[in-house]
Amino acid sequence: MFLSSLCLAAEQDPRVFVDPDNVNDPDFVYQGEFYGPLRLPNGSYEMTGLQVVALGDGKFSALQYKGGLPGNGWDNGPKLALQGEMQSGLIQLQHDAYTIAVDPNHAVVINTAGQQLGDLPKVRRKSLTLGHRPPHDARVLFDGTSTEFFRDGKLTADGLLKAGTITTFPVSDFQLHLEFRTPYMPDRGSQARGNSGVYIQERYEVQILDSFGKTPEFNDSASIYRTKPPEMNMCFPPLQWQTYDIYFNAARFDDAGDKVSDARLTVFHNGIAVQRDVRIPNKTGAGKKEGAEPMPIKLQDHKDPVVFRNIWIIEPSAPMNFAAETCVCR
Repeated sequence: MFLSSLCLAAEQDPRVFVDPDNVNDPDFVYQGEFYGPLRLPNGSYEMTGLQVVALGDGKFSALQYKGGLPGNGWDNGPKLALQGEMQSGLIQLQHDAYTIAVDPNHAVVINTAGQQLGDLPKVRRKSLTLGHRPPHDARVLFDGTSTEFFRDGKLTADGLLKAGTITTFPVSDFQLHLEFRTPYMPDRGSQARGNSGVYIQERYEVQILDSFGKTPEFNDSASIYRTKPPEMNMCFPPLQWQTYDIYFNAARFDDAGDKVSDARLTVFHNGIAVQRDVRIPNKTGAGKKEGAEPMPIKLQDHKDPVVFRNIWIIEPSAPMNFAAETCVCR
């Protein structure tokens, strides 16, 4: 259990949970990802993914994915939105042709004739880059022992970095790895649910948000804030560790101060490319004005208890030319 002042948010609002081992909400154990084979009307089987989201007071939403889960089998095609609520210890998600009964460990699909079409076990995925060690040419910004590279950096009692800090140095081009965890806030929605962000050069925001189980919008997690949504929503459930691997090329300006090329950004969320060499035409949201001078990276404080760990950066001597197919975490 966290013993630091991070728990103040939970004390002020008992429905904000920051410790995955101490969640006083019966809906929490039902939320998550489920994956397995589903029998089709023709008798064949296809893999199916299901993401179940707690909305508070026994209410739930879900997305069903043909082929698997985002980043693991689903081809980014159509998906099915479901709603349901708790009934006698099971979530009952309703569809015209079947019902999905969800307990903490399984999602069982039953058709209108009472036949079982599938039993999807709960899965707990890990990012492909979770725990990646910094390469020899990286600068370790945070390893749980010191905040020397973060101005006004504050730690939890167990060595996690709180949102609401900024690097002590400016950046131009870079590769950045960081790991973050959003709180569980079942009664909140939209921008009030696990909100933070990585403000590159204090100008361009890569949004952090609990967007688990949503169709991504231009202000959801891994979006270039109010500019471009991610190609795929790779959010894991709240209180699970997630990763961003960010590749950034700064905007270029001539001697007269006129911009000659836009900033470019690639983002891997949990090891999957969701922004690929995107040109950013201007600063995003409340970001500072574009300019030639390098500026720091800010981990935005949006009053939600988001925490970070394992942060390192590589700053190349020449501009990067990065094709976003695989994550180059050396």
